[in-house]
Amino acid sequence: MTAGRPQNRSFAVVDPATGETFDEAPDQHPDDLDAVVARAHAAWRGWRADHGARSAALRAAADAVAAAGAELAPLLTREQGKPLAESYQEVARTAARLRYFAELAPRPRTITDGRPVHSEIRWRPLGPVAAIVPWNFPLQLASAKFAPALAAGNTMVLKPSPYTPLATRLLVSVLAGALPEDVLTVVTGREPLGARLASHPGIRHVTFTGSGPTGRAVARGAADSLARVTLELGGNDAAVLLADVAVERIADRLFWAAFRNCGQVCMAVKRVYAPAGRYAEVVEALAERAKRVVVGAGLDPGTELGPVSNAAQLARVESRTARALADGARAVAGGHRLDRPGYFFAPTVLADVPAHSAVVTQEQFGPVLPVLPYTDLDAAVDAANGTGFGLGGSVWGTDLDRAEEVAGRLECGTAWINHHAELSLAQPFAGVKESGVGVAGGPWGLYGNLRPFVVHRPRPEA
Repeated sequence: MTAGRPQNRSFAVVDPATGETFDEAPDQHPDDLDAVVARAHAAWRGWRADHGARSAALRAAADAVAAAGAELAPLLTREQGKPLAESYQEVARTAARLRYFAELAPRPRTITDGRPVHSEIRWRPLGPVAAIVPWNFPLQLASAKFAPALAAGNTMVLKPSPYTPLATRLLVSVLAGALPEDVLTVVTGREPLGARLASHPGIRHVTFTGSGPTGRAVARGAADSLARVTLELGGNDAAVLLADVAVERIADRLFWAAFRNCGQVCMAVKRVYAPAGRYAEVVEALAERAKRVVVGAGLDPGTELGPVSNAAQLARVESRTARALADGARAVAGGHRLDRPGYFFAPTVLADVPAHSAVVTQEQFGPVLPVLPYTDLDAAVDAANGTGFGLGGSVWGTDLDRAEEVAGRLECGTAWINHHAELSLAQPFAGVKESGVGVAGGPWGLYGNLRPFVVHRPRPEA
């Protein structure tokens, strides 16, 4: 420890359903990272050596996570706010991801190019890597980073958001029974801890999920040591409804594609473009669902939608909504903070929103959905593509061939038809434009944590 530095520092963790502190987490000093990374490097020597042992350990880790759901899920709800059922789903997804990557292995490849040599591409892990994880899906996004990294033979230092450190610390504690010491380490604290981790010279790959400005700072820090980066920087996903859409048939799916986890999903529907002739019907269907959804504390059994996860995000949602209303938008449902303790915002559907309003052009990341009319489909597609984001998008209609043709024109990493934000563990996940750098998910996630190593040897003489 550095002389004169305060010992045993901590920071408060707030329950968003009450706005009150309910626990504390260690506020680790950036200087502590040198020892943490050194231990991760020492652990890497053994961890990288045996793929079979790694697979067995990851399977055991998956079993341990599944068995700990009754501990993990309530704590996750307490610090993040989401309904308890969704926290259980997040725990299950975390276990499933570990199982998926436990069965993946890189495959050597022989190069045949006519030369009298045998050339083989093999794959080697990178070394100690780092993950910086946001507060909306703390466990699921952590596992999306550590499962492929560990399967590839790397070790990891994991930093959760200061808003949601507790469930992640518990998760790593649960995993400690299945993984060798220092293969996966969690550090918690406020800035500049994350910045120091991203720029640490002993880290060979930094993977980050969060805002664009922070992602750029992470990339700048990683550049100091020429570390690889994978950045998922959010989205402003558009849903384009076609003239033949069956509104009542798709309304529930569309509503929850926008409002699940209180709208705090990078791939959530954040804008809806509806044909002018169906506009009133679409607005009313979404508003009717917003008015009847049960909003409450995530631990309450009847809750369907929890609070916004933290005070800073609530202020952002309030500001974006107030600006839209000042610009002339109509709140057909919601439009205001709820008068109760905690960070609750009424599920909001906005109509008549000017296209230039920040709630349309930027990511609101909360329970607010603008619905915009269009008279020309080509113009609607141009509008959907007209932001700096490019994570996901969707098209909704009865003629699936027509919908697929329109979906193919969206400038994003993933496009869905008549649903949204559903991902398989086996598929790639990536954004375009300002929504990210690099690819996660499936085999792409595994190979993103490896580097090629080529061996040449002469062929036996005939």
